[in-house]
Amino acid sequence: MVAHSNIYDSLAEFMATLDPIKVLGFHAPSTMQARVEELLEKKQESGLPDIEQEELDHYLILEHIVRLAKSRARLHLKQAAT
Repeated sequence: MVAHSNIYDSLAEFMATLDPIKVLGFHAPSTMQARVEELLEKKQESGLPDIEQEELDHYLILEHIVRLAKSRARLHLKQAAT
């Protein structure tokens, strides 16, 4: 898992340096947000088949990368301002 964190960090850093303002403004489409909510509810109520669990896992990984990128984008903007 540690190796993946390094990959996620590298991708987040790359995204953050492209255009920090755009990274901070990024939001997943409402249809994607609705799908994630649907999968989370279904998981709590009855569990998920493997294919849907894999889908949810991918969404959660992407959310993690975007959060890292937004955090790094804030740092880049703060550094640029000083």
